[in-house]
Amino acid sequence: MVLLLVFAFLAGLVTILTPCIWPLLPIILSSTSLSKGHQKPLGITFGIMVSFALFTLVISSLVRAFHFDPNTLRIVAVVVIGFLGLSMLISQLSKVIELLLSRMSGLFGQRKQTNGFGGGFVTGFSLGIVWSPCAGPILAAIAALAATGKVNIDVILVTAAYVLGVGVPLFLFAYGGQQFVTKTKLFSQYTGRIQQIFGVIMLLTALAIYTNYDTYLQAQLLSAFPGLNATVNSFESNSAITSQLNVLKGSTGQLAQNSDLLNVSNPTPAPDFVGVTKWLNTDKGISMQDLRGKVVLVDFWTYTCINCIRSLPFVTSWYDKYHTDGFVVIGVHTPEFQFEHDSTNVENAIKMYNIHYPVAQDNKYATWNAYNNQYWPAEYLIDTAGNIRRVEFGEGNYDKMEMAIQLLLKDAGKKVGSSLIPMKDQTPTAQISPETYLGSLRMQYYYPTGSLPNGTQTFTLSDTVPQNSFSYGGAWTIADEFATAGNMATLTYNFTASNVYIIVDPPQGENATVKVFLDGKPISTGVAGKDVKNGIVTVDTDRLYNIVDLRGKTGNHLLKLEFDTPGTQAFTFTFG
Repeated sequence: MVLLLVFAFLAGLVTILTPCIWPLLPIILSSTSLSKGHQKPLGITFGIMVSFALFTLVISSLVRAFHFDPNTLRIVAVVVIGFLGLSMLISQLSKVIELLLSRMSGLFGQRKQTNGFGGGFVTGFSLGIVWSPCAGPILAAIAALAATGKVNIDVILVTAAYVLGVGVPLFLFAYGGQQFVTKTKLFSQYTGRIQQIFGVIMLLTALAIYTNYDTYLQAQLLSAFPGLNATVNSFESNSAITSQLNVLKGSTGQLAQNSDLLNVSNPTPAPDFVGVTKWLNTDKGISMQDLRGKVVLVDFWTYTCINCIRSLPFVTSWYDKYHTDGFVVIGVHTPEFQFEHDSTNVENAIKMYNIHYPVAQDNKYATWNAYNNQYWPAEYLIDTAGNIRRVEFGEGNYDKMEMAIQLLLKDAGKKVGSSLIPMKDQTPTAQISPETYLGSLRMQYYYPTGSLPNGTQTFTLSDTVPQNSFSYGGAWTIADEFATAGNMATLTYNFTASNVYIIVDPPQGENATVKVFLDGKPISTGVAGKDVKNGIVTVDTDRLYNIVDLRGKTGNHLLKLEFDTPGTQAFTFTFG
């Protein structure tokens, strides 16, 4: 943990070198250069640190609790920054602000807050709301944990270390810029004019934030320095930090996968099914106590997860083969996206995948949290005494899981054979593109900025998208979980895989169409996914669509999608 804190601090420290922070620097200089002493530079630095840390950790919870549009916070920041910029142009308005802030002097011990800590803190807090840093692995892990409500003391400490690292160079820049301007005789002759220039800069910054031009500016800077951000973040990707991040993601006591066939030395009692919204495929609720004397497989899944879809044929086949011998499967459907909460959608998936065993809808993540689970799919094999004896995360090892099922059934006195289900393991063995989220909360692979804030803007499609990255074109509205296509909406992805899948939801009450292109040409029948007909995907419901199928040949290709129907929501890409 100490190593991760050190690297989190260093990651924040070098953020000053990345283009994502450069648009902040002029407004920081504008806010502090005409003040005296270190109070205002310290205030604006502390405001950015507190605001960014606070909203990174709790914004998802606030949105879920109060159901408000997080883009509202950007509007608030625009008003504050614009008002402060206007006050630098209009002296009477400056006096009003000074009077308002002076009434808060008891909090900060400053007589004139526009020149002190309080005035700087207000500006910095506003900037922290709208700042989107270039996320490396450490910050991406923090954002993902915060998005799923997994904020604990370790996550808070890592976030604090990161923002502390960010704060050190920001303070040095703010204080150094202040000293340079106030102590240079050339500037001292034109103090009033300089204040007006800085006021214009703040107004332009507010306008850029309101129009999302700040994001475009970040994109242009990253395009001008394409390798800088990757170089800065590369030191976070070493094996030691990756291992520490894995621990952080499972720091609540998650069970480890088995190296042996069964866990013999330290069996763990299986948690009960708690907080279940609805039971499907059964007439009544089920508890672990009801299942004593049975061998139980608890399978965490969600119906749009391609990894889950590839594992379901094995799980359903095990149930069909062994259920008469006292083997029970309980599917725990824990949604990844909002539309997956709908019982009708889950029931349709149960029919589609021939699931005959009970399924618990875990819409509140209560059972997920009881197991301290982190993965889709995840399987927990439980013996007749109610102890967890084998754990598997993700795909694969199906033969070992079936052999473990057989062993536990034999221990229970059942006569079962040793033959295994003759089914091909579809788990990809080659290095393929990662799961890619198109909503802001878990966005990592947008080119060139890595991530985007919520809001509507018009994008210019990039001509040079790096491998495992995507680019938007046309009008899109970015939300927490998805991106909504507007006029002339397009999307490109430079992928490495044999199969490409995308989760899409049509506008309410109508079907949507999406045109598919591969390597600059309309996709041909020979490589089109099963959901593509004549180069077009007809989106009739919210589900996972197979759009590319290279028939087992993993390769690097450029995918382009044209969204013909405004209002279509795109959630995530997965690959196989």
